[in-house]
Amino acid sequence: MIDKVTIIKTTRMSEEITKKYPLRPTIKNAIIQTNREVFVPLVMRHNAYRLDALPIGAQQFISSPLTVAKMTQYLSPEGCDSVLEIGCGSGYQAAVLSHLFRRVFTIERIESLLIEAKERFRHLKLGNIHTRTDDGQNGWEQYAPFDRILFSASARAIPQKLFDQLREGGILIAPVERGREQVITRFTKQGGKITEDVLEVCDFVPIVDGVVR
Repeated sequence: MIDKVTIIKTTRMSEEITKKYPLRPTIKNAIIQTNREVFVPLVMRHNAYRLDALPIGAQQFISSPLTVAKMTQYLSPEGCDSVLEIGCGSGYQAAVLSHLFRRVFTIERIESLLIEAKERFRHLKLGNIHTRTDDGQNGWEQYAPFDRILFSASARAIPQKLFDQLREGGILIAPVERGREQVITRFTKQGGKITEDVLEVCDFVPIVDGVVR
């Protein structure tokens, strides 16, 4: 249960996000209901509600709240059941998704980060988030197909096995490397075929092969 003081902080943050990118009510509410401070290192918590990306260790970053809100809205989560996240990091994006999906599956290749994220989920009683240490490019075939798939790190290309794990009519959102740029791209599966739409230029840490234990 999020306390009133935190609600005030997350509400102010959501208003700052909305000035830059209008949010649908469901997305805005998910941002408001997620305590960002919990997912930020203690020494950085005074910056938790700024619209900035922050370091979380292991050369990784927690994305800015603006980026998380955009990626969430691009997913069009309304009416969906399950989502797979590639790159759990601190767990903030998964926590936001937990207020919109019945089931959230999140994969992280760096075991130490996932252990910390799992403890945050337990502390916040987010029981609908399922975690796994693995190379996220493998997906999570056991629970496929997914209504939505979200990359929280940039990819040179999307592995076919992830498109195979996407439900018919499903959407995959990923920052894709195109030349010297990264662009958020929406992939939609219709009739077994994948169509793609470029949404905007972005800046994410790159996805890396393998697992770190």
